[in-house]
Amino acid sequence: QVELAESGGGSVQAGGSLRLSCVASGRTSRIYGMGWFRQTPGKEREFVGAIMWDNGHTMYADAVKGRFTVSRNNAANTGYLQMNSLQPTDTAAYYCATSPTWSGSYALGYEAWGQGTQVTVSS
Repeated sequence: QVELAESGGGSVQAGGSLRLSCVASGRTSRIYGMGWFRQTPGKEREFVGAIMWDNGHTMYADAVKGRFTVSRNNAANTGYLQMNSLQPTDTAAYYCATSPTWSGSYALGYEAWGQGTQVTVSS
């Protein structure tokens, strides 16, 4: 079983940046991919980006492409979500998740989820 601990959320003004971290522990050998999702009250969880743990291949939602970057440090079992040029529409709870196969934007393919960290962007 993989356990995930997120950090790095907070409040910023529009145009600002934040970096979220997601530290994995437990059976980290099961990690093939790490995804990032976000959710606002009353809405479905939305895909943000994902990364393959071995080769670093990434994919992004159109809404964040060019502004957000997903990366990882395999030695530290840590994934990152760098968010630049933040907008009020990016306000949400952000979650990291890991999967034993490549799940990309398919949320049901992820087996472990972090507790979520709140990001609030003011105009």
